[in-house]
Amino acid sequence: MLEKIAVTGSKIAPVDLVSITNVQTQGVDEGDIVKASGEHLLILRRGRLFSVRIGNDTLQPVASIDAFAPGSDPSGTWYDEMLLAGRTILVIGYSYDRGGTEIGMFELGEDGSLAYRATYHLRSDDYYSARNYASRLLDRTLIFYSPIPIDLDAASPTVSMAALRRWRRDSTPTDFMRILPAQSIYRVPGIEPTRVGDFYNLTLHTVNRCELGGDTMDCRATAILGPRGRVFYVSQSAVYLWTKAWQDDSIETESSMLFRLPLDGGAPTALRTSGTPLDQMSFLEHDGFINVLVGSESDGEGMWSSYSRAGELALLRVAIDRLGDGSEAASGADYQPLPGADTEQSWVSGRFIGDWLVYGSGESWDNEEAPRRHAYALRYGERGTPVAIGVGHDVQRIDALGHDAILVGPAGPDLHFTGVRLDRSASAVSAYVHPDSTQGDDRTHGFFYRPTGDAEGIVGLPALHFDGDGEGDGASVVYLRNRQLQLRGMGTLDAGKGDTLEDACVISCVDWYGNARPIFIGDRVFALMGYELVEGRVRGERVFERRRTNFFVPVTRASSPVIDD
Repeated sequence: MLEKIAVTGSKIAPVDLVSITNVQTQGVDEGDIVKASGEHLLILRRGRLFSVRIGNDTLQPVASIDAFAPGSDPSGTWYDEMLLAGRTILVIGYSYDRGGTEIGMFELGEDGSLAYRATYHLRSDDYYSARNYASRLLDRTLIFYSPIPIDLDAASPTVSMAALRRWRRDSTPTDFMRILPAQSIYRVPGIEPTRVGDFYNLTLHTVNRCELGGDTMDCRATAILGPRGRVFYVSQSAVYLWTKAWQDDSIETESSMLFRLPLDGGAPTALRTSGTPLDQMSFLEHDGFINVLVGSESDGEGMWSSYSRAGELALLRVAIDRLGDGSEAASGADYQPLPGADTEQSWVSGRFIGDWLVYGSGESWDNEEAPRRHAYALRYGERGTPVAIGVGHDVQRIDALGHDAILVGPAGPDLHFTGVRLDRSASAVSAYVHPDSTQGDDRTHGFFYRPTGDAEGIVGLPALHFDGDGEGDGASVVYLRNRQLQLRGMGTLDAGKGDTLEDACVISCVDWYGNARPIFIGDRVFALMGYELVEGRVRGERVFERRRTNFFVPVTRASSPVIDD
């Protein structure tokens, strides 16, 4: 039987939440390193939480707290993502020591104070992806993807299945309560455990849904048993999971499947497929269809797989009601082959913007001398001819400028921005070159666009600068003005040049999810860079520094923390 954790306590109090995260789907928030709540910014960095007051025209650090339970040993844990539900701060981390996901719950006071409330442990394997984020939040529902490798030689396979416990100092493995009943486990048809291979290939792809209330969580899980390759995407109505066998797996039958897990708790549906999506941005659920950009050689998004070569490209477009019990396969007519033959030796970025799919290629790790490439745009609902867009640079990032697009990538030592109009056709309109620099963060959350009028707005993107000898010369956030797709540089807000702070970091001391963000709140412009928060002022067509603060707070730690299990 499914053992449930009861929900007690009051509902989450409403609070003024401002979206400062560049999310894929409107209404579906994603974990990030900075969030806004009322008069405060919340920042997750190097194993600690910080609050900075920005209300009433201020810029003032308020509080900081460890991002883990008091008295616990955080060794081997990475605290990566943060979400806000009312005044509840959720910190998502992965513990190699405990072999699972940690969900820390903290309370944000009206004065910006931070207080620890609870920590939950969720059994999982490492969920890291160089492009995707593990957590989503829809209203008060936390959605979390976690892969769980299955050891067929274990005495009891249930010891590795999804389960949840609330942490306390004397926690034991017996505290875990199963949240995945047998009836909620589904198998990829045609993929038998004896054919999949070793321990690392047979995986329970688990989707956890947790309802938030008070200090407790009520969680339930659904899982797909299949090969380890995966990509997942969250729409407003469902979680999509694409599983695939790695290229060296000796599986003769169709090795990839598309699953749809409804958020209302209904049973999953599935469709046999070919190829693999590049990452979560390759998906779009719209008007009763699921659209997916796939590559013939893509390995999915686990760890750094999304930077592997994509192979031949195609757009899969099928009606959602075509997904059934998994016995049907997508037909050849469901795939539209796409140009971009040079992507055999490069990784690909893509994004659905309005009625268009826009994609382009960047250099792969093993092919740094690859030639410059075109980008392409396709009206995905019409199966028309893709439009080639000459950009003169690699395409590492594709993002939306309202109904249009911006393409970002290097050419030589410079960082290039190309504005692309998406109207009756697709065409490059203008370009801006930021010299001697590269992107400071290539994840989706590194970019933000604030509309300021019809076809007008401000772009922000972290950048790293280099001197004439190619040596690092500092970090900044670059701002561009967009007026009818005419891109103009507005200047930068720069990191300080002082000595590096000794922050006594004990855990999460590498910024895998980046440490810089452009932030727009109302008419105010900010740049987060490490421990610095810089506020700018827009004057005419330029941005200038107004003031800055360093929110780092020295901390004195005990010589040996309490060790838990």
